[in-house]
Formats: sequence, structure tokens, C-alpha cells
Amino acid sequence: MPTQSDMTTQLDTGVLDTLQHQVAVFARRAEQTRLGGVGQARNSMDRAAYLLLNRLDQEGPMGVKALAGSMGIDSSTVTRQVAPLVDSGMVKRTSHPEDGRAVVLQLSPRGKARLEEVRSSRRDLMARVTDDWTAEERDLFCDLLTRFNSALSAAHSTVPQAAPAT
Repeated sequence: MPTQSDMTTQLDTGVLDTLQHQVAVFARRAEQTRLGGVGQARNSMDRAAYLLLNRLDQEGPMGVKALAGSMGIDSSTVTRQVAPLVDSGMVKRTSHPEDGRAVVLQLSPRGKARLEEVRSSRRDLMARVTDDWTAEERDLFCDLLTRFNSALSAAHSTVPQAAPAT
């Protein structure tokens, strides 16, 4: 069975170097703009908030554990990231209908409106950035980026994490 090193040498290292560099540039550009879109909504919602609100919008009310699991992060991270969203009124905490001790997180009407404002702004930015692309190029890029993100997620979940330095 070929090792990871054998597989890398079989691939075009020039392409892999270009890919890793372009991913790094993309990450920097995304962080610089926070992919915030255009207009007043630009740079107005951080990545964690956007992803949490988007997940609650797509999947509906859920507990912290379920939300963490669906996002591939731990519960303590979700708890920390959702706190300011609750404080700002974008997410509501309610009791679970079957187990009153459990907490359910739900997108509030204010959160839904704010999420749509940010989505609209980001759609405008994506339209501007890909203005000279064909519909087929946009579709292909979306397909490949989705595939790439899925592969990164799978790799992250199977690669052992290094122990923290002491």
C-alpha cells in the first residue's frame, strides 16, 4: 500500500504548491473582508456567528450538543460562540419541549432578519467577484469548493491532533 509520501510524489508537486499557496491567499482575503459583502452589512458579522445562525436557520431549533455535532466543533465552543448571539437577541434559548432541563437554541426573528441582510450583502459581493464568469464556471467552482471543503473536513476528523506544547 502506498504511503502518504508516495502519493504526494506521484502528484504534481507544483500544482500542490500552487494549491496550498492559493488556499492560504484565499484564507487571508476571506479574513480581510470577512466575506462581509457590500454596503452597510459589510464586515458586520464574524464567521462563527454567521455559521451558527445559518445552521440554526437551515436545520431549525436544536440543543448545544446537536449544533456542535452538526458543525464539527465541541459543545464548549458552541456555548462560548452562541452567548453573544443570545445577548444581542439573535438567538433564543428555550426549554426542550420533552425535557425541561435541556436547552434548545433557536433563531429569533431578529436573528433571521440580520442573517438575511448579511446573506444578501454577501450574495452581492459574490456576484461582483464572479461577474465575468459564466453560469457553468460558477456552478463548477461551487461544486469543487464544496468537494474541497468536505475533503478538508474529513481529513481534519481523521488526522490525529498534535498535543499542546507545554
